[in-house]
Amino acid sequence: MSVAPRVRPAPAKDAVAGGPFVFSPRSALHSFAMPLPIPTLDHVVVNVRDRIDEAAETYRRLGFTLTPRGYHTLGSINHLAMFGTEYLELIAVPPGDTRRPEILATPEGLNGLVWGTEDADHTYEALRSAGVPVEPPQQFSRPVALADGPRDATFRTVHVTPGTTQAGRLYFCHHLTRNLVWRDEWRHHPNAAIGVARAVIAAEDPAKLGGLFSRMFGMDAVREIADGRRLLAGLSQFDVITPAALAGAFGDAVPDSGGRSEFMVALTLRTRSLAAVAAALRAGGIQAARREDDRIVVPTAAAFGLVLEFRE
Repeated sequence: MSVAPRVRPAPAKDAVAGGPFVFSPRSALHSFAMPLPIPTLDHVVVNVRDRIDEAAETYRRLGFTLTPRGYHTLGSINHLAMFGTEYLELIAVPPGDTRRPEILATPEGLNGLVWGTEDADHTYEALRSAGVPVEPPQQFSRPVALADGPRDATFRTVHVTPGTTQAGRLYFCHHLTRNLVWRDEWRHHPNAAIGVARAVIAAEDPAKLGGLFSRMFGMDAVREIADGRRLLAGLSQFDVITPAALAGAFGDAVPDSGGRSEFMVALTLRTRSLAAVAAALRAGGIQAARREDDRIVVPTAAAFGLVLEFRE
Protein backbone atom coordinates (compact mmCIF):
# COMPACT_ATOMS: atom_id res chain seq x y z
CA MET A 1 0.00 0.00 0.00
CA SER A 2 1.56 3.26 -1.02
CA VAL A 3 1.31 6.39 1.12
CA ALA A 4 1.32 9.81 -0.45
CA PRO A 5 4.15 11.98 0.81
CA ARG A 6 3.14 14.57 3.35
CA VAL A 7 3.54 18.06 1.99
CA ARG A 8 4.20 20.80 4.52
CA PRO A 9 2.07 23.90 3.84
CA ALA A 10 3.94 27.02 2.83
CA PRO A 11 3.96 29.75 5.49
CA ALA A 12 1.50 32.56 5.00
CA LYS A 13 2.96 35.96 4.31
CA ASP A 14 2.67 38.64 6.96
CA ALA A 15 1.79 42.25 6.38
CA VAL A 16 4.66 44.63 5.77
CA ALA A 17 7.40 44.76 8.42
CA GLY A 18 5.95 46.23 11.58
CA GLY A 19 2.38 45.76 10.35
CA PRO A 20 -0.41 43.66 11.81
CA PHE A 21 0.22 39.92 11.87
CA VAL A 22 -2.33 37.92 9.82
CA PHE A 23 -3.11 34.71 11.69
CA SER A 24 -3.98 31.49 9.86
CA PRO A 25 -3.48 27.78 10.55
CA ARG A 26 -0.66 27.75 8.04
CA SER A 27 1.15 30.67 9.71
CA ALA A 28 0.68 28.91 13.04
CA LEU A 29 2.37 25.78 11.68
CA HIS A 30 5.28 27.89 10.51
CA SER A 31 5.62 29.86 13.75
CA PHE A 32 5.79 26.67 15.83
CA ALA A 33 8.61 25.27 13.71
CA MET A 34 10.94 26.99 16.20
CA PRO A 35 9.68 28.23 19.58
CA LEU A 36 9.47 32.00 19.82
CA PRO A 37 11.14 33.71 22.79
CA ILE A 38 9.13 34.43 25.92
CA PRO A 39 9.16 38.22 26.54
CA THR A 40 10.81 39.11 29.85
CA LEU A 41 12.21 42.56 30.56
CA ASP A 42 15.97 42.67 31.08
CA HIS A 43 16.54 46.42 31.14
CA VAL A 44 15.52 49.81 29.79
CA VAL A 45 17.94 52.29 28.23
CA VAL A 46 17.95 56.06 28.71
CA ASN A 47 20.05 57.80 26.08
CA VAL A 48 22.00 60.75 27.53
CA ARG A 49 24.22 61.24 24.46
CA ASP A 50 27.54 62.79 25.65
CA ARG A 51 26.27 64.16 29.00
CA ILE A 52 26.90 61.21 31.31
CA ASP A 53 28.14 63.33 34.24
CA GLU A 54 25.00 65.50 34.24
CA ALA A 55 22.72 62.52 33.77
CA ALA A 56 24.29 60.56 36.61
CA GLU A 57 23.95 63.55 38.94
CA THR A 58 20.30 63.99 37.88
CA TYR A 59 19.42 60.36 38.57
CA ARG A 60 21.15 60.41 41.94
CA ARG A 61 19.05 63.45 42.81
CA LEU A 62 15.98 61.49 41.70
CA GLY A 63 16.82 58.97 44.40
CA PHE A 64 18.65 56.22 42.50
CA THR A 65 21.80 54.42 43.58
CA LEU A 66 23.99 54.08 40.50
CA THR A 67 26.70 51.56 39.73
CA PRO A 68 30.23 52.81 39.09
CA ARG A 69 30.78 54.01 35.55
CA GLY A 70 31.13 51.22 33.02
CA TYR A 71 33.23 51.31 29.85
CA HIS A 72 32.03 48.98 27.07
CA THR A 73 34.44 47.49 24.58
CA LEU A 74 32.05 48.85 21.92
CA GLY A 75 32.91 52.42 22.95
CA SER A 76 29.89 53.43 25.05
CA ILE A 77 29.85 54.28 28.76
CA ASN A 78 27.09 53.71 31.29
CA HIS A 79 25.69 53.78 34.80
CA LEU A 80 23.00 51.36 36.00
CA ALA A 81 20.19 51.56 38.54
CA MET A 82 19.71 47.92 39.53
CA PHE A 83 16.32 46.58 40.64
CA GLY A 84 15.10 43.12 41.56
CA THR A 85 15.01 41.42 38.15
CA GLU A 86 15.75 44.26 35.72
CA TYR A 87 17.57 47.58 35.60
CA LEU A 88 17.66 51.08 34.14
CA GLU A 89 20.72 51.99 32.09
CA LEU A 90 22.04 55.49 31.41
CA ILE A 91 24.09 55.20 28.22
CA ALA A 92 26.38 57.75 26.59
CA VAL A 93 29.55 58.14 24.56
CA PRO A 94 32.75 59.81 25.76
CA PRO A 95 33.30 63.25 24.23
CA GLY A 96 34.97 62.89 20.86
CA ASP A 97 34.39 59.12 20.55
CA THR A 98 32.73 58.17 17.25
CA ARG A 99 32.30 54.40 17.67
CA ARG A 100 28.61 54.61 18.66
CA PRO A 101 27.10 57.15 16.23
CA GLU A 102 23.53 55.91 16.91
CA ILE A 103 23.74 57.29 20.46
CA LEU A 104 24.52 60.82 19.31
CA ALA A 105 22.04 60.57 16.42
CA THR A 106 18.98 60.08 18.67
CA PRO A 107 17.34 62.43 21.18
CA GLU A 108 17.89 62.20 24.91
CA GLY A 109 15.36 60.09 26.74
CA LEU A 110 14.06 56.54 26.73
CA ASN A 111 15.58 54.90 23.67
CA GLY A 112 15.97 51.18 24.33
CA LEU A 113 13.77 48.33 25.53
CA VAL A 114 15.69 45.14 26.12
CA TRP A 115 14.35 41.63 26.65
CA GLY A 116 16.28 38.89 28.35
CA THR A 117 17.47 35.66 26.74
CA GLU A 118 19.52 32.71 27.95
CA ASP A 119 20.50 31.69 24.41
CA ALA A 120 21.27 34.51 21.98
CA ASP A 121 21.85 32.13 19.06
CA HIS A 122 18.48 30.41 19.50
CA THR A 123 16.73 33.77 19.86
CA TYR A 124 18.32 35.00 16.63
CA GLU A 125 17.33 31.89 14.69
CA ALA A 126 13.77 31.85 16.09
CA LEU A 127 13.15 35.49 15.21
CA ARG A 128 14.71 35.13 11.79
CA SER A 129 12.53 32.07 11.10
CA ALA A 130 9.47 34.11 12.10
CA GLY A 131 10.34 36.79 9.55
CA VAL A 132 11.48 39.40 12.07
CA PRO A 133 14.27 41.69 10.75
CA VAL A 134 17.09 40.86 13.17
CA GLU A 135 20.87 41.19 13.38
CA PRO A 136 23.26 38.32 14.26
CA PRO A 137 24.42 38.09 17.90
CA GLN A 138 27.13 40.50 18.99
CA GLN A 139 29.38 39.93 22.01
CA PHE A 140 31.05 42.62 24.11
CA SER A 141 32.12 43.28 27.69
CA ARG A 142 32.95 45.90 30.28
CA PRO A 143 35.17 45.75 33.37
CA VAL A 144 33.44 45.67 36.79
CA ALA A 145 35.40 46.90 39.82
CA LEU A 146 34.95 44.54 42.78
CA ALA A 147 36.57 44.39 46.19
CA ASP A 148 38.78 41.48 45.09
CA GLY A 149 39.75 43.16 41.82
CA PRO A 150 38.25 43.93 38.39
CA ARG A 151 36.40 41.32 36.35
CA ASP A 152 34.78 41.47 32.93
CA ALA A 153 30.99 41.43 32.62
CA THR A 154 30.22 39.85 29.24
CA PHE A 155 27.08 40.10 27.14
CA ARG A 156 25.66 38.82 23.85
CA THR A 157 22.95 40.91 22.23
CA VAL A 158 20.52 40.35 19.36
CA HIS A 159 19.07 43.54 17.84
CA VAL A 160 15.95 44.07 15.82
CA THR A 161 17.35 45.61 12.64
CA PRO A 162 17.66 49.41 12.97
CA GLY A 163 14.96 51.22 11.02
CA THR A 164 12.34 48.50 11.56
CA THR A 165 10.57 50.92 13.90
CA GLN A 166 11.01 54.59 14.72
CA ALA A 167 10.24 53.88 18.37
CA GLY A 168 13.85 53.25 19.37
CA ARG A 169 16.20 50.33 19.88
CA LEU A 170 14.68 46.91 20.53
CA TYR A 171 16.97 44.04 21.41
CA PHE A 172 17.71 41.00 23.56
CA CYS A 173 20.55 40.63 26.06
CA HIS A 174 22.16 37.38 27.17
CA HIS A 175 24.18 37.90 30.36
CA LEU A 176 27.11 35.51 30.46
CA THR A 177 28.17 36.83 33.88
CA ARG A 178 24.95 37.71 35.71
CA ASN A 179 26.68 37.65 39.10
CA LEU A 180 28.72 40.69 38.09
CA VAL A 181 25.63 42.75 37.27
CA TRP A 182 22.88 41.84 39.77
CA ARG A 183 24.59 42.62 43.06
CA ASP A 184 22.72 43.50 46.24
CA GLU A 185 24.95 46.46 47.09
CA TRP A 186 23.52 48.25 44.04
CA ARG A 187 19.83 47.38 44.54
CA HIS A 188 18.98 49.71 47.43
CA HIS A 189 17.65 53.13 46.39
CA PRO A 190 16.62 56.15 48.49
CA ASN A 191 13.42 56.33 46.40
CA ALA A 192 12.70 52.66 47.30
CA ALA A 193 12.36 51.69 43.61
CA ILE A 194 12.20 47.91 43.13
CA GLY A 195 11.36 47.39 39.46
CA VAL A 196 10.04 48.56 36.10
CA ALA A 197 6.31 47.92 35.92
CA ARG A 198 5.70 49.49 32.52
CA ALA A 199 7.29 51.16 29.53
CA VAL A 200 5.11 53.47 27.43
CA ILE A 201 5.56 54.03 23.70
CA ALA A 202 3.58 56.66 21.80
CA ALA A 203 2.51 55.65 18.29
CA GLU A 204 0.18 57.18 15.76
CA ASP A 205 -0.74 53.61 14.73
CA PRO A 206 -0.27 51.30 17.75
CA ALA A 207 -1.30 48.26 15.70
CA LYS A 208 1.86 48.55 13.62
CA LEU A 209 4.27 48.07 16.52
CA GLY A 210 1.83 45.63 18.09
CA GLY A 211 2.10 43.55 14.93
CA LEU A 212 5.87 43.46 15.21
CA PHE A 213 5.61 42.29 18.82
CA SER A 214 3.14 39.58 17.74
CA ARG A 215 5.61 38.24 15.18
CA MET A 216 8.39 38.29 17.78
CA PHE A 217 6.53 36.63 20.65
CA GLY A 218 3.27 35.20 19.34
CA MET A 219 -0.30 36.44 19.13
CA ASP A 220 -1.10 35.62 22.76
CA ALA A 221 1.65 37.92 24.06
CA VAL A 222 -0.09 41.04 22.73
CA ARG A 223 -3.56 42.28 23.59
CA GLU A 224 -5.71 45.23 22.65
CA ILE A 225 -6.17 47.96 25.24
CA ALA A 226 -7.98 51.27 25.11
CA ASP A 227 -6.17 53.40 22.52
CA GLY A 228 -3.46 50.87 21.79
CA ARG A 229 -1.72 47.53 22.28
CA ARG A 230 0.00 45.91 25.26
CA LEU A 231 2.89 43.44 25.26
CA LEU A 232 3.07 41.36 28.43
CA ALA A 233 6.74 40.94 29.36
CA GLY A 234 7.15 38.89 32.52
CA LEU A 235 6.34 41.12 35.49
CA SER A 236 6.33 44.17 33.21
CA GLN A 237 4.36 45.41 30.23
CA PHE A 238 5.00 47.58 27.20
CA ASP A 239 2.03 49.83 26.39
CA VAL A 240 1.84 51.26 22.85
CA ILE A 241 -0.72 54.07 22.92
CA THR A 242 -1.82 56.99 20.78
CA PRO A 243 -0.45 60.50 21.38
CA ALA A 244 -3.90 61.57 22.58
CA ALA A 245 -3.96 58.78 25.17
CA LEU A 246 -0.43 59.71 26.22
CA ALA A 247 -1.47 63.32 26.82
CA GLY A 248 -4.44 62.09 28.82
CA ALA A 249 -2.20 59.95 31.00
CA PHE A 250 0.63 62.41 31.65
CA GLY A 251 -0.52 65.87 30.56
CA ASP A 252 2.24 68.38 29.95
CA ALA A 253 4.90 66.10 31.47
CA VAL A 254 5.56 64.40 28.11
CA PRO A 255 8.38 65.27 25.70
CA ASP A 256 7.97 66.54 22.17
CA SER A 257 7.74 63.83 19.52
CA GLY A 258 10.42 65.44 17.40
CA GLY A 259 8.41 64.52 14.31
CA ARG A 260 8.54 60.78 15.08
CA SER A 261 5.46 58.65 14.48
CA GLU A 262 6.60 56.27 17.23
CA PHE A 263 8.75 57.09 20.25
CA MET A 264 9.47 55.73 23.71
CA VAL A 265 8.32 58.18 26.31
CA ALA A 266 7.71 56.96 29.87
CA LEU A 267 8.52 54.40 32.56
CA THR A 268 6.35 53.34 35.46
CA LEU A 269 8.54 52.26 38.35
CA ARG A 270 7.37 50.19 41.31
CA THR A 271 8.39 51.56 44.68
CA ARG A 272 7.93 50.23 48.18
CA SER A 273 6.90 53.71 49.33
CA LEU A 274 5.66 56.87 47.64
CA ALA A 275 6.66 58.67 50.83
CA ALA A 276 10.23 57.54 50.21
CA VAL A 277 10.03 58.83 46.65
CA ALA A 278 8.76 62.21 47.85
CA ALA A 279 11.51 62.42 50.47
CA ALA A 280 14.21 61.52 47.94
CA LEU A 281 12.95 64.13 45.49
CA ARG A 282 12.92 66.79 48.20
CA ALA A 283 16.45 65.87 49.23
CA GLY A 284 17.54 66.06 45.60
CA GLY A 285 15.90 69.44 45.03
CA ILE A 286 13.54 68.04 42.36
CA GLN A 287 10.66 70.51 42.49
CA ALA A 288 8.89 69.72 39.22
CA ALA A 289 7.45 66.37 40.36
CA ARG A 290 3.66 66.11 40.69
CA ARG A 291 2.19 64.16 43.62
CA GLU A 292 -1.22 62.56 43.17
CA ASP A 293 -3.19 60.09 45.29
CA ASP A 294 -1.63 56.95 43.86
CA ARG A 295 1.46 58.12 42.00
CA ILE A 296 4.26 60.64 41.64
CA VAL A 297 5.08 61.89 38.13
CA VAL A 298 8.44 63.41 37.23
CA PRO A 299 8.31 65.32 33.91
CA THR A 300 10.84 64.99 31.11
CA ALA A 301 12.59 68.26 31.97
CA ALA A 302 13.64 66.77 35.31
CA ALA A 303 14.44 63.23 34.14
CA PHE A 304 16.65 63.69 31.08
CA GLY A 305 14.00 63.45 28.41
CA LEU A 306 11.51 60.86 29.67
CA VAL A 307 8.58 60.74 32.07
CA LEU A 308 9.11 58.80 35.30
CA GLU A 309 5.99 57.59 37.06
CA PHE A 310 6.32 56.04 40.53
CA ARG A 311 3.60 53.77 41.92
CA GLU A 312 3.46 51.48 44.93
